[in-house]
Amino acid sequence: MIYLDNSATTKPHPEVISSYIKVNEQFYGNPSSIHAFGEKASSLFQKAQQQCSELSGLPDSKVIFTSGGTESNNLAIKGSAYFLQGKGKHLITTAIEHPSVLEVFKKLENEGFEVTYLPVDPAGVISLDDLKAALRKDTILVSIMYVNNEIGSIQPIHEAGKIIKANSNARFHSDAVQAYGKLKADYETLDMITLSAHKFNGLKGSGLLAMKKDMKLIPEMAGGGQQEGLRSGTVNTAGAVSLAKSMRLASEHQPEADQTLQACQQMLRSFFEKREEVKVLSPENAAPHIFSLTVPKLTGEVIVHALAQREIFITTSSACSSKMNKRSHVLTACAFSDRDIRGAVRISLGADQQTEDIQEFIRIWQEVIPPLLKGV
Repeated sequence: MIYLDNSATTKPHPEVISSYIKVNEQFYGNPSSIHAFGEKASSLFQKAQQQCSELSGLPDSKVIFTSGGTESNNLAIKGSAYFLQGKGKHLITTAIEHPSVLEVFKKLENEGFEVTYLPVDPAGVISLDDLKAALRKDTILVSIMYVNNEIGSIQPIHEAGKIIKANSNARFHSDAVQAYGKLKADYETLDMITLSAHKFNGLKGSGLLAMKKDMKLIPEMAGGGQQEGLRSGTVNTAGAVSLAKSMRLASEHQPEADQTLQACQQMLRSFFEKREEVKVLSPENAAPHIFSLTVPKLTGEVIVHALAQREIFITTSSACSSKMNKRSHVLTACAFSDRDIRGAVRISLGADQQTEDIQEFIRIWQEVIPPLLKGV
């Protein structure tokens, strides 16, 4: 089996699984309990919070643990919009965000907020001039994803943050789910970032929102007031500890992983740019782990299923929409044709991917895909 769908989810690292099991077996007390066993769990939870804050790369931050990227994005966006609406109701995002961002902005529009959706160029990148022009006195929040999950385009986050701070009082949030551990990211000009453990060899159902320490939000859930009242409910100590472990491993291995991922992507690009049946969709300077292409004479589903029969696993676009048969809003925003969108597939690499995997994938592609084009 060659697994090339790592932007959908990654294989948990053995050390991450081990830490999760150990905490659940030995330190399963409720951190809110005042007895010694509960206090031990509380100590572990607080230590994990501190570690994740330091590892997040967001300066002077605090961490709220969540169930993953979707919850973190919802908390960051709705929590900020509701808290700051007395200062203005204008929000800015991009046309190519993950659904857990776009759908939240659509909800806020229905509640009376005004949203500007920044367009992107064919490489999937926003214009900083467009961003500057969109900022207003009543802009309270800007949310721009760091790395696009379908084509791997990298946004100019650092430069965008400088423009936002110089021209408004808006908060700046980034969905950095596809960036962490995959490339050397710069979060210096951000106020909030979203991370999800299962995108970097952690466990599903575990994520965080890192935010500046003095920042306030309106919580989504009412309850016992855990996590500074921002995320009520019995805290998941094992999930927090294992998330800290996955972040540490991803951070430590990032430089080495970057070299391998760059080599794998270059192999893919060199091969596919010469194929007559293929059009490459990912830009030259895309994130190293995401490579999208299209075979306009086929459908993405046909390609995915044909390769799966040989135990090569890729996907049509983002895993969140592939089973719903939705037209890719990302590829549409990048002005690709209907035919290109119909035949699009995504290859996404893991931090431990080997060049031998790519060589085998290329060999099988040549055996499987060209025969499908005969008579088409």
